[in-house]
Amino acid sequence: MKKFLIGLVSLIVIGFVGLQIADKVMSSGDAYYVQITTDGEKVNGKDDSGNPYVDYKYALPGYDEEGHEKKLDFNASKDRPLRREAFLKVTWNKNKGVTSYEEVQQKQLPKKAAEKLGV
Repeated sequence: MKKFLIGLVSLIVIGFVGLQIADKVMSSGDAYYVQITTDGEKVNGKDDSGNPYVDYKYALPGYDEEGHEKKLDFNASKDRPLRREAFLKVTWNKNKGVTSYEEVQQKQLPKKAAEKLGV
């Protein structure tokens, strides 16, 4: 009985760690840099509980460190549009698309991406 419980606990721990690693792999990706040039498209919706929410949908060109372009579609879950002219570092994953973004300063842009963004 003791061996069975140790085996069961070990299996649960291994499964949990495996899920954490798989989630990290699926949400990691390539960095692209974009500049917010529009207010985005306002999207009103309701969550599973029926509560209203507002998203802003964006479709912008992004550039990696080498200056290669990719069209990036993503939503900002805020009650207002993202700040115009802001620069974002966007993480893109081939399986999930855009998984995250964060605002960066112009001086943090890689040289080739900055050139493509016109700064």
